[in-house]
Amino acid sequence: MKYFMTFSYDGSKYKGYQKQPRVKTIQGEIEKILKTINNNEKVSISASGRTDAGVHAFNQRAHFEMSIQITPEKLKHAMNSLLPKDIYVKNIEEVNDTFHARFNVKAKEYLYKINMGEYDPIEKDYVYQYGKKLDIVEIERALKYLEGTHDFKSFTKADEEKEDYVRTIVQTNLIRDVKNVNKITISFLGTGFLRYMVRNIVGTLIEIGEGKYRSEDIIKIIDAKDRRKAGITANPEGLYLKDVFY
Repeated sequence: MKYFMTFSYDGSKYKGYQKQPRVKTIQGEIEKILKTINNNEKVSISASGRTDAGVHAFNQRAHFEMSIQITPEKLKHAMNSLLPKDIYVKNIEEVNDTFHARFNVKAKEYLYKINMGEYDPIEKDYVYQYGKKLDIVEIERALKYLEGTHDFKSFTKADEEKEDYVRTIVQTNLIRDVKNVNKITISFLGTGFLRYMVRNIVGTLIEIGEGKYRSEDIIKIIDAKDRRKAGITANPEGLYLKDVFY
């Protein structure tokens, strides 16, 4: 039987989503539990995409197949009773054999959280502790230049060789925290994202907020198709996969 799962996780204690030998990963922990439930038969999960070490997810999605017969509700309960407390299965449903959690994705939404105020040790793993004022108006202007379909080669890993760097960012937003003026959240809704793309964009936006670039310089950076022309890679802890759409 093929299942489709929605799950959330705190990525602060993991070396990313993707399974790797001899290190703790989200995929590795989930597959270990599923193997136990599946009468000790290996289960491989295919997610909508991977997240880096320290990155979190509100609604990651994945599919997998089990050889045992178990209802989605019982499977959800069994998984949550065995998984570490920083991974939680929110929903499981049965899907047909043609469904694929990665290839059927239509859009994804990411959030990036920044604290411009005093360092907060409680939130150090969940909000980027930048600790200085940024020009929010310039960042908002720059975000609008990113919307639309562009070649985002300037914002991916320098040695990431792909045939196609064109992606579409459908919508961006900068959300001010009404309870704390020093906290902002930047959101990106797009049809797809390259490796480190959001973190590299945010790093560039931070440098725009610092006055190192003007908002309209984003256009030149995109056109350059050169990672060296963009800003720093923002820290992972502020990044969240908010949702995946099908």
